[in-house]
Amino acid sequence: MRYAIVYSSKTGNTRQLAEVLRSCLPSDACLYFGPPDPQALKAQRVFIGFWTDKGSCDGETAAFLKTLTHQEAFLFGTAGFGSDSAYFNRILARVREQVPEQTAVLGGFLCQGKMPPAVRLRYEQMENPSQRQRMLDNFDSALSHPDQADLDRLKAAVRSLD
Repeated sequence: MRYAIVYSSKTGNTRQLAEVLRSCLPSDACLYFGPPDPQALKAQRVFIGFWTDKGSCDGETAAFLKTLTHQEAFLFGTAGFGSDSAYFNRILARVREQVPEQTAVLGGFLCQGKMPPAVRLRYEQMENPSQRQRMLDNFDSALSHPDQADLDRLKAAVRSLD
């Protein structure tokens, strides 16, 4: 089956996931690898990567999702905040809502991703001490992600498709 890997990556986290996907899928079946592009729509299966923006996928990915037609889709991405699977599932559900109904969504994967230093500086300026500490703790815990365990879970999710 011919596939494409499409991703939008602001900080490099989602690109890292896309590279892992490319390494564990048959290279001769890859039609396209890169940012959202109509060329990817020629594939039967499209792996679509995004970074989380306001609880859903980024705008570039949202626009691409609307162009899907008869393909099978697998969604993957990163979120700077949280490591809770329930939170990640809510994000994936919001992204799935943007996929046209004639496109089969085969599954999804989301993990935490590190954030740029400017985000930490913004958190340090927060006035509420308990909220500030919670945000700083989350920022610090995200620094190692995506980590090897995240990458291994992504590989397992993709291998379970066939």
